Amino acid sequence: MHPLPNLAELRLAETIRHLGAAGFESALHDWLRRCLAPDNILILAYRDALAPQILFTQSDQPQVFSQLKAHYLAGAYLLDPFHDMHLNRVTAGAYRLRDVAPDAFHRSRYFIDYYQQTTLVDEITFVAYPHPDISLNICLGRDATSGQPFGPRDLETAQRLAPVVAALGESHWAHLADPGGAPADVTAALIATLGDRHGIRLSRRQAEVALLILRGHSTQSIGLRLNLSPQTIKVFRKQLYAKCGLTSQAELFALMVPLLKATQRGAAP
Repeated sequence: MHPLPNLAELRLAETIRHLGAAGFESALHDWLRRCLAPDNILILAYRDALAPQILFTQSDQPQVFSQLKAHYLAGAYLLDPFHDMHLNRVTAGAYRLRDVAPDAFHRSRYFIDYYQQTTLVDEITFVAYPHPDISLNICLGRDATSGQPFGPRDLETAQRLAPVVAALGESHWAHLADPGGAPADVTAALIATLGDRHGIRLSRRQAEVALLILRGHSTQSIGLRLNLSPQTIKVFRKQLYAKCGLTSQAELFALMVPLLKATQRGAAP
């Protein structure tokens, strides 16, 4: 029999051969590129008390990851929908950004000032758990290179591949160890840092509302998250802006993001 040109299967075989060895990340990238044709790939590990650990990146568009260390790892990741998924320990699988992002995400300052600058137009992320307190994110992006979002067939393929990708990732990165320590309380740290640096004392609820605004949640979405009425959220938002002397979300972003960076213990090595 003549062998069929199953190039995706051949690349999967190469990925399996490199498990636990040098070259695994590149082999995984080649396989996923054959299956889903992403323009870039980012593999990182989220941990509760530390900044994410970057394990692998590949992109033909330099701008995609140009602010990864200086901005994202420094604290902006705390506003990312995928970090929120880590905190909530979602089920391992494939997730599309537009399906998991808050309802006002594309109007948030985080999206405008950071995410939009990456030129990303779409993203599918495989979530796996090599350790109970560590979530592995294998992020496939479409950016200005192609300018094309993932299609319905791509999403179906990603869902089919998800168990295999998770098994490979959990096996290869099983050595990742939990650094220990209690999970970071971002809300409490923000309250303390804002008080120390600016003398502004927020209640915990006001700080929670601030973080949800920055993450791209609308008033209705914040109410659902906090189990409060939209009118009550409007009151907290008004109190927050008055205490901080703000009039817009852009001003809130400018005030809070440097504080979020200051609350972090630093990026994992």
